[in-house]
Amino acid sequence: MNTQGIEMSPNHTTSTWAARADPYAPGHGPRGGKNRLAGAAMVLGIVGLSTSIVFIGGLLGVVGLVLGLIALQTTKRTGAGRGMSITGVVTSSIAIVVSVLVAVFFVWYANKTQECYQPDSFQQYKQCVHQQLTGN
Repeated sequence: MNTQGIEMSPNHTTSTWAARADPYAPGHGPRGGKNRLAGAAMVLGIVGLSTSIVFIGGLLGVVGLVLGLIALQTTKRTGAGRGMSITGVVTSSIAIVVSVLVAVFFVWYANKTQECYQPDSFQQYKQCVHQQLTGN
């Protein structure tokens, strides 16, 4: 007997209807169910981005990118953590790009100034680097 005036189909029991109606049940919106992979991807992406000047950021970015992509697949099924997944993918991708650019710059700088690596003093090193970079 339905005393609340809400019609339920004969295939649904009261417990399954209540679980679907509860907005805080797992898998219902941003408050329900947690996507821990999305949280991990977001944290790794942010930490990777902040440490991408030292090469560890690129490695953290790769792990964060993989976790973020997996978390995005999970959000299609559960609906939880989509924003964190996207944040993790974006920040991890930027961390990888920045790390690669820093590595390319270091290789270019080392190649350009390789004649200056055995100076007698720091002042000689500075002068040699200045000459190599300006072409004088």
